[in-house]
Amino acid sequence: MTLTHLTKHQSDRLGEFRAFADEHLAPRADGFDAGQTLSPEVVALLAERGYLGATVPEALGGAGMPMVEYGLLSEQLGRACQTVRNFVACQDMVALSLARWGTPEQRDRWLGPIVSGGVTAAFALTEPGVGSDAKAVATTATRDGEEVVLRGEKKWISFAQTADLFLVFASLEGQHTAFLVERDAPGLSVEPVRGLMGLRGSLLGRITLDDCRIPSARLLGRAGMGLAFVASNALDLGRYSTAWGAVGLAQACLEESARYAGRRVQYGTEIANHQLIQQMLADMATDTMAARLLCHHAGVSVEQGDPDAVHHTLMAKYRSSTVAVRAADHAVQIHGAQGIGAEAPVQRHYRDAKVLEIIEGTSQIQQTLLSGYAMKAARS
Repeated sequence: MTLTHLTKHQSDRLGEFRAFADEHLAPRADGFDAGQTLSPEVVALLAERGYLGATVPEALGGAGMPMVEYGLLSEQLGRACQTVRNFVACQDMVALSLARWGTPEQRDRWLGPIVSGGVTAAFALTEPGVGSDAKAVATTATRDGEEVVLRGEKKWISFAQTADLFLVFASLEGQHTAFLVERDAPGLSVEPVRGLMGLRGSLLGRITLDDCRIPSARLLGRAGMGLAFVASNALDLGRYSTAWGAVGLAQACLEESARYAGRRVQYGTEIANHQLIQQMLADMATDTMAARLLCHHAGVSVEQGDPDAVHHTLMAKYRSSTVAVRAADHAVQIHGAQGIGAEAPVQRHYRDAKVLEIIEGTSQIQQTLLSGYAMKAARS
């Protein structure tokens, strides 16, 4: 199922994205999950197709992809492999930050290589004791002549194990500020974080900044812009990608469950003929389409510059991630014992789905923000 009101160009692109995901990602997804890795070959394919830095303007070397189209791409990547969708989102969050806030020198040095797949970037905001409350970041930055000294730790950082460039957020003279830190910066070390519940191929790491020295010119934007501008805009994009990716995961659960229910025979007939199975399939189909429509609405809102676009994205991420969890739960239930084996894609979807309710803002954070938005809208 897809949206019937897409333009001809969007429909064509959707077909392209789906074919790419089916050919290059779906066959590798279980391997990335089991091996807790992501292959350089897939990164090269993503770059070759223009899927990295896709939202970066063409004038700066990106694809200039509109938001609805980017959402369709995120859905298909998420349908096939959440690890790959997460990789693309992380690269895009840093690339977009460079495109919007970077100096010409910073863009020349890193933006092109990120888009071409030559440089892997990591978005280093979360800390061992700081998750949703980003304002409480404990990492500090101190000026020392023409250098800045970073001290602190970051944790749960996607692709930290292989990243060449880190977008690090720290407090500089009491102001939330963003910095570009290369992997070989003195005082920076990375410890792998393995054994995750889901998104296991995302190569998470713990970053230690022990008197890490970088040139002052590595500051991205201005002091004080780290949270309100750099992180905020990047996280909006990350939430948008996660929302569409959750729709893709729910769609994958629906497709695999429908196929299985059509061939699994119990009590003399295919289980698709049993009413309780039909109820689960009906709910999966309806919920997935509803979430997809919310995502589409969010994309159109961003494209049109709607002042409520941020809240529309919050709605899409909140609802889509909860739909993904329910769809994955139903999918495992429909598959029965076949659904809990290591070789079953639906058990991977189940684990990945729960992670989508946590990353880029937990469901509870979304509820808090959206309740405030609802109250404000009711008073206006």
